[in-house]
Amino acid sequence: MSENVEAVKRAYETAEKKDLEGWIDAFTPDGVFTDFSVGAQYRGRELADTVRNYGTAFSDMHRELYRIYEDGDVVIVQLALQGTHDGPLTLPFGTLPPTGKKMDAPCCDVFEMQDGKIKRFDCYPEGSIIFAQLGVLTHLADSLS
Repeated sequence: MSENVEAVKRAYETAEKKDLEGWIDAFTPDGVFTDFSVGAQYRGRELADTVRNYGTAFSDMHRELYRIYEDGDVVIVQLALQGTHDGPLTLPFGTLPPTGKKMDAPCCDVFEMQDGKIKRFDCYPEGSIIFAQLGVLTHLADSLS
């Protein structure tokens, strides 16, 4: 297994442990994380916000890794985001109160690596499936507080 793949796997483990400092340290100083499902981008200390937010909303959050592809400094991961929505989920457009429902949604993550750290992390979770599994897709506006 290459250094880049090992670093990406460690980053997932760090996120599952909700190790905020470890998560920030997995990135280069100018590293960026983009969550394309909600159009949000994070840098620097803000990187911890994603782990904190999803770890609060899904206390049992798990990332089930299915396939990992590598091409030079790029690592692509096919995975599923799994967990129980038992806490508030803060989104750029409002907060979704806990639904108590489980999610098991496909996701594709693309990492650009530099010297064993994440320079760019583009996350493509299937938001419509997540919201449907949480039971709010058809009533999204009513579900946000």
